[in-house]
Amino acid sequence: MNLATILENHPDDACALISRGKPTTYGSLRAQVAQLRAGLVSLGLKPGDRVALISGNNRYFVVSYLAGLGAGLVIVPLNPTNPSTAMQHEIDLVGAQAVIVGAAGRQAFLGIERSSLPTVEHVIGAGFVPENGVQLEDLGTEDGAAEVGITDRAPDDLAVLIYTSGTAGSPRPAMLTHGNLYANICQTLASSDEVQNGDDVVFGVLPLFHIFGLNVVLGVSLAVGSAVLLIERFDPVSGLESIQKHGVSVVSGPPTMWAAWAGIPGIDASMVASVRLAVSGAAKLPVEVAQAVEAKLGLRLEEGYGLTEASPVVTSPTGTDAPFGSIGIPVPGVELRIVDENDEDVLVGDAGEILVHGPNVFAGYWKDPEATDRVLTKDGWLRTGDVAVVDDEGYLFLVDRLKDLIIVSGFNVFPAEVESVLLEHPGIDACAVVGVPHPYTGEAVKAYVQARPGAPLEEDDIVAFCAERLSSYKCPNKIWFVENIPRGVTGKIIRHQLK
Repeated sequence: MNLATILENHPDDACALISRGKPTTYGSLRAQVAQLRAGLVSLGLKPGDRVALISGNNRYFVVSYLAGLGAGLVIVPLNPTNPSTAMQHEIDLVGAQAVIVGAAGRQAFLGIERSSLPTVEHVIGAGFVPENGVQLEDLGTEDGAAEVGITDRAPDDLAVLIYTSGTAGSPRPAMLTHGNLYANICQTLASSDEVQNGDDVVFGVLPLFHIFGLNVVLGVSLAVGSAVLLIERFDPVSGLESIQKHGVSVVSGPPTMWAAWAGIPGIDASMVASVRLAVSGAAKLPVEVAQAVEAKLGLRLEEGYGLTEASPVVTSPTGTDAPFGSIGIPVPGVELRIVDENDEDVLVGDAGEILVHGPNVFAGYWKDPEATDRVLTKDGWLRTGDVAVVDDEGYLFLVDRLKDLIIVSGFNVFPAEVESVLLEHPGIDACAVVGVPHPYTGEAVKAYVQARPGAPLEEDDIVAFCAERLSSYKCPNKIWFVENIPRGVTGKIIRHQLK
């Protein structure tokens, strides 16, 4: 098998991508991928070699990804907005033999001393010719260039090394195999007839270096023959205009995107009339955002759940009667348990850690057996670190990250609960809650607050506001005012930066 074969068997004239306003058909995409696949092999790259891919959401990324997979290479998608030091570390950590660089990551990459990347033998520029490198468009075009077919790979062979989001610590490269990624595409499609079909146009705003964008938005779309509208920079107004112009029918994005749309004055359901499926993922969806989207846009916003280590989809509400706030039920082929600190299954309604088992569960962290052993049990269950409850109907509800749990005098405090109360305050625009050491209670609750413009906030007023709505041990006893809450590209709060 090889994941790259998902591109095959679709009509040549069907639209596969819309990038920078220009459509690419499946026939043209297959030809471009085949040309680059041959070019990569001509450089001497061999199956199993790692290739860092630094690009925005555009045709270059898609062609490079599929060509690399087809040649049996291991693709390492990197955030093109990372600073040079972070980019250097991530390339060096995986020992990449080649780097493909697009315009979005060009400046940061060129700021890296080549001597600090000892394993990199080839630099390939997408849209430019790098110093001592080659332009992507020139690869495989020389006279007499041999055609190279798709390399057969075993299901357990690595396809992608993708860095985790790093919200609870330094990002780690997770090992996802061809079998992992393909299994999750099949699981997602099997969850409901409403998920996706070849007639859909899909809004591709989630970064392709993120597993949701890579395997759900792109992977699922290419598997069924949909068209993907690739968005390199998100702007709420132009995003809505693009949906109307291209007749987008499936929109997946983080809660921050949906909140931005719900907050635009004067918008209504007519602006998203073509959309039949609206999905939120990559971070926890506040119920008030889902309600606002339904009220203003007429869209029932469905929140799924997943994580990089599960390729990523674990649960979905699509095709069910899951209520607001629920992440639905496990997708077919995924086993799920909710356990206490002794790994015993909890009772219905009790909170516990989510454990996941299935062919989509990753192979571990790259060259980090200790970290792997912390999250994978001997019988293959993935410890997600996420806390959830299940109701009497079997629907799941996320509570918080286990690592973010604050213990005050022996009582559990979930930051998300405190944050939801803080966000009810009319003067608070954003917030984050963390635990800090305390000499008497072990830990105490500390809140970082971003005020709405012009709001006259006082620390004592916020503490009093929480005291009226929360048990005393859950109330923050210290408020710090900040200009911004640090978030990752998908909107997740990066708590370790606060700590």
